[in-house]
Amino acid sequence: MFNLGPWEIIAILLVVVLIFGGKKLRSLGSDIGAGIKGFKKSVKEDEPNDQNNNL
Repeated sequence: MFNLGPWEIIAILLVVVLIFGGKKLRSLGSDIGAGIKGFKKSVKEDEPNDQNNNL
């Protein structure tokens, strides 16, 4: 779909760092990681209930 080379990706990342700053990106990454971890945990908690209902 998008034909981005390595230089285009580097340029995009550079612009993102300039706009948001390093500290904001670290906290944003931490928040996204915590959200993904919570999502995976909730999916794993729901799996045994779904398997028991199918029996």
